[in-house]
Amino acid sequence: MILNVSGRTDIVAFYSEWFMNKYKEGFIDVRNPFNPKMVSRINFDDVDAILFCTKNPIPILKYLKDIDKPILFHVTLTPYNKDIEPNVPDKTKIIEAIKELSDIVGIDNLYVRYDPIFLSEKYNIEYHKKAFDKMCNLLDGYVKQIIVSFIDDYKNVRENKNVLKYRKFTENDYKEIGISFSKSCKKHNMTVQTCFEERNLSEYGFKIGECLSNELAYKLTGKTYKKWTARKGNNCNCVQMVDIGVYNSCKHFCKYCYANYDEKKVNDNFKNHNINSSLLIGKLNSDDIIKVRTK
Repeated sequence: MILNVSGRTDIVAFYSEWFMNKYKEGFIDVRNPFNPKMVSRINFDDVDAILFCTKNPIPILKYLKDIDKPILFHVTLTPYNKDIEPNVPDKTKIIEAIKELSDIVGIDNLYVRYDPIFLSEKYNIEYHKKAFDKMCNLLDGYVKQIIVSFIDDYKNVRENKNVLKYRKFTENDYKEIGISFSKSCKKHNMTVQTCFEERNLSEYGFKIGECLSNELAYKLTGKTYKKWTARKGNNCNCVQMVDIGVYNSCKHFCKYCYANYDEKKVNDNFKNHNINSSLLIGKLNSDDIIKVRTK
């Protein structure tokens, strides 16, 4: 199996010590978010590779030498300020961490995600074009694969509409982004693709691809995997992964986040985290049903 660490929260940024404790112990437990009494036990011997997804890779850099599995990284780097991303570290520090990460895991195993893109009076088209080009310039030689996506209508997005002040995209917006982003990437020997978007911008030079394709998974592990089941009414070509995160547990508090929708719950969950527990949040109960997951 391939672990996703994590699409539900930023384990790397806030829970790296816990993850490494579990890695050294050899197993990890994950509650089913829709049936909390059901717990999946994952033995790291059954893990073929790990995909780390984070906005802040700094906390895990010192641990990577201790992981003897193939590693991929998706690092989200967006140009928003503290009004939108209150607790994300200074982006210059993230840039330096990405460079260090590239040296550790290799440029082929590192993706930078410029997502989600939203448009407002403050964060307008020109703002994004300049920010994206600057990012590509700073990461030239360290990153060659960029993934972008556009803001979705999540509950948290709707609740923060007055903060985000976003507007709908027009076809001309997509055109300007497509032409400008493709130009910036070409100049710095990078590729750019969308992440499972209706508008994939391929007509402007965006690559058609997946966040984690079967080809890349096979290159890393020598194994083939099933694809994700249908999402958004379409088929996603990424391979299936096992997410070990917990919703409502990321302290970045980004206003566009899909995985947080209750900040009080986030704070409660964070207080209920124990680095010695087999679970990310809380502990096992006597009536939990634990089943070993092997794929």
